[in-house]
Amino acid sequence: MSDDKNLNESVEEVVENVKETVEEVVETVTEKVEEVAETVTEKVEESGAVAKIMALKESNPKVFFGAIGGLVIVILLIFMSGGSNNPLPQPKQVNLVNGNTYTLKGVNSYGTNSKIRLVSVPGSIAAYDESEKEGNEGACKDMPEGTKVKLLSTQEALGGAMFVELEILDAKGCEGRKGWATANNLN
Repeated sequence: MSDDKNLNESVEEVVENVKETVEEVVETVTEKVEEVAETVTEKVEESGAVAKIMALKESNPKVFFGAIGGLVIVILLIFMSGGSNNPLPQPKQVNLVNGNTYTLKGVNSYGTNSKIRLVSVPGSIAAYDESEKEGNEGACKDMPEGTKVKLLSTQEALGGAMFVELEILDAKGCEGRKGWATANNLN
């Protein structure tokens, strides 16, 4: 039994020695890691723009916060300054002369089948606010783009909008009929 007892004591001693060695290694590694972390932190703080900015913040906070405020104002001015000064494209206005011949064009449409509505009263707000008494004369009210017309007169309505009285020249069954359209519909 004494051999077993000696064996157990020597195993316990070995385990104790291993524990002590592991503890010493852990302590040494921990100390070295802490030293490296401190060194890295010091080097980062000593060099670079961040360190200079933080040093300015601590040494002169008025200048630091004033610089931040100035930067914010400059950024706001850039965002609020707007875009280019190019004007929006305007439709080209034709010089209107009574008695001249023009063609109709749809200023608010891009299709080839666009129609220009001729109304019986200058300044009609909508193309459909004419009375029902006029009935089925509507066949000559929706004229296709490119129809030849003769300018009879001009009139301002609705706060400056220019309306023109036209005589239809080349639409089948509508020759000689009259109606009003906006001046922008002439080309």
